[in-house]
Amino acid sequence: MSQTINSVRKILLTMVVALLIGALFIVGIGESPLDAYMALLNGALNGKFRLGTTLAGFTPLLLTATAFAVAAKAGAFNVGVEGEVFLGGITAAYIGINWTFLPAPLLYLACFAGAMAVAAAWAYIPGALKAYYGVNEVCTTILMNTVALYITSYLVSGPMSAGTANPQSAPVTVTLFQFMKPSSANVGLFIAIAVVILVVWMLNKTSWGYKIRTVGLNPVHADYVGIDSKKVFISAMMVSGMLGGIAGCIEVLGVHGYFLNNFATGLGTNGMLASLIVKNNVIFAPFMAFFLAVLKAGAMGMQQTTGVPKSLVDTITAVFIIVATMETAFQFTKRRKKEKGGKEANA
Repeated sequence: MSQTINSVRKILLTMVVALLIGALFIVGIGESPLDAYMALLNGALNGKFRLGTTLAGFTPLLLTATAFAVAAKAGAFNVGVEGEVFLGGITAAYIGINWTFLPAPLLYLACFAGAMAVAAAWAYIPGALKAYYGVNEVCTTILMNTVALYITSYLVSGPMSAGTANPQSAPVTVTLFQFMKPSSANVGLFIAIAVVILVVWMLNKTSWGYKIRTVGLNPVHADYVGIDSKKVFISAMMVSGMLGGIAGCIEVLGVHGYFLNNFATGLGTNGMLASLIVKNNVIFAPFMAFFLAVLKAGAMGMQQTTGVPKSLVDTITAVFIIVATMETAFQFTKRRKKEKGGKEANA
């Protein structure tokens, strides 16, 4: 319990430091930090449309942040969540357009199942390459993001094109209910929350979760005690891919109603940032994802009201990472000093 409180305190301190540094930039351009942050909150939360827009942006961030955290628990740095969102989305669009022989409830399930299966298969590739051949998953996932983007761009510009000026697919025949119109907030939010709760439970209350954590801490020890570290590593990557696929499916069925070219650009990166800021804690990651969604949604309102450029939000996000990295560096330095002191004492 004390460890959890300490973690929350560190995260809150990081947020305060980042906002204070952002305030210094705001003062530097001759604006009021208080007015700017109030305008940001107003732009993100005031009114049905603004709040709905924030919730719509929060939904994919919630899933991509959890996706990155799950892979990280097994010792993987899955930069490929964005590619999995793209492929999950295009799969959901294809099924939603062409599988009209299914009744609507089964078609919904088919869209989600197809998106999860394709995204998991895509995540299997870098997972297997790392587990069996030692190929760095950071390199492979970054490259595979580009491949996934080109695949989906080709499909919506060619075989699946709706013939519009902007490359996109035809409309899907089933959509998720939007409950805060005219915003695009939809019931996919509740699906995402349920999925994340299930993942948190699996990681903390099941034998699979124990294996994931053991492999992430020490794969050699995991193999020694009878856990197949390679299979567990790959399974974590595939679950991470599934979460990305669900995010893509929700965006297609709930937000756009069709597959829009490049719709997921930045979703994987922002989800990764949310997870890294809280050190891949699957319980805290959703809260950080919501905070980043508020920053992103309110940035335009802040710019229009106060003249503070919306790019300041990217600065604050970068400061989050810098502060978190500095804390890790300090912990590493303290550990090295402690080890050195212990060696000198033994000498």
